[in-house]
Amino acid sequence: MLIKKPRDIKSSDITPESVYLDRRKLLQAAGLSGTAMLLPQAARPGDIPARYKKLEGVIKSHYSTSREPNSFEDVTTYNNFYEFGTKKSDPVDNSGNFKPQPWSVTIDGEAEVTGTFGLEDIVGPHTLEERIYRLRCVEAWSMVVPWIGIPLGDLLKRFKPTSKAKYVAFETIMRPGEMPGQRRSILDWPYREGLRIDEAMHPLTILATGLYGVALPNQNGAPLRLVIPWKYGFKSIKSIVRISFVETMPYTSWSDTLPREYGFYANVNPEVDHPRWSQARERPIGAGFFAAKIPTLMLNGYADQVAGLYTGMDLVKNF
Repeated sequence: MLIKKPRDIKSSDITPESVYLDRRKLLQAAGLSGTAMLLPQAARPGDIPARYKKLEGVIKSHYSTSREPNSFEDVTTYNNFYEFGTKKSDPVDNSGNFKPQPWSVTIDGEAEVTGTFGLEDIVGPHTLEERIYRLRCVEAWSMVVPWIGIPLGDLLKRFKPTSKAKYVAFETIMRPGEMPGQRRSILDWPYREGLRIDEAMHPLTILATGLYGVALPNQNGAPLRLVIPWKYGFKSIKSIVRISFVETMPYTSWSDTLPREYGFYANVNPEVDHPRWSQARERPIGAGFFAAKIPTLMLNGYADQVAGLYTGMDLVKNF
């Protein structure tokens, strides 16, 4: 099938190197860098607005890192979610009219159990146990986020994928009336992503339903999003409405639109530069503009857990 590619993507619509520079840059320029350069601190209950729904009975995952998480403000106000706009502040500014309830997800493709299921059937409180994962994640910056979710593999097994299912494809909801970014041809909407099925089944790949003890805010991908901590953030598709088991590598929004810049695997590999900047070093969000960059870790520091998925592969060619 011929996929029409968007032709009017401007350089300003593509994540630039400047994403490393957080919102505190203006404060630092005004002489307030001492405050801006404090290391990220864990959110206190009073830091989380009361409008966010609390999630009860969440247990800790043994995959959690011991590193301190970023602030709730960092995690919820500085995002990539192009359905709401290309600026980092657009998701929180433009997602207030988005309605994540009611919600349903269509499961189709190479599986014995298919159909359309309500949110409670997918991740209801009596379906699967939610865990909190304090994971180090990378978009064009790095941050530590206490995600709440379930292992994606636990969910996928319930649908009994057949031996033909080599990949899992995902699709975001299409609601241009509520998602102003979809009114522009930035990408070939709806947003689509994919994983090899063994990547999808790995216990570190989670279907996130919340963060910091509350349900996912709209700007972070409510009500369901992927989190794959050893990959760059564009793999972590948000507001998922379709999961498909497929036999061949699926279409994915960024890697098919700009294949030279965004590979299908999107693994964090400091030895593979983005064509427009080096990925060998990074600056954690919240550390401040003048903080020193730190070396980027292979597979974002999760090599011990996931390197076996890529045994024998050329991780430069398959980026």
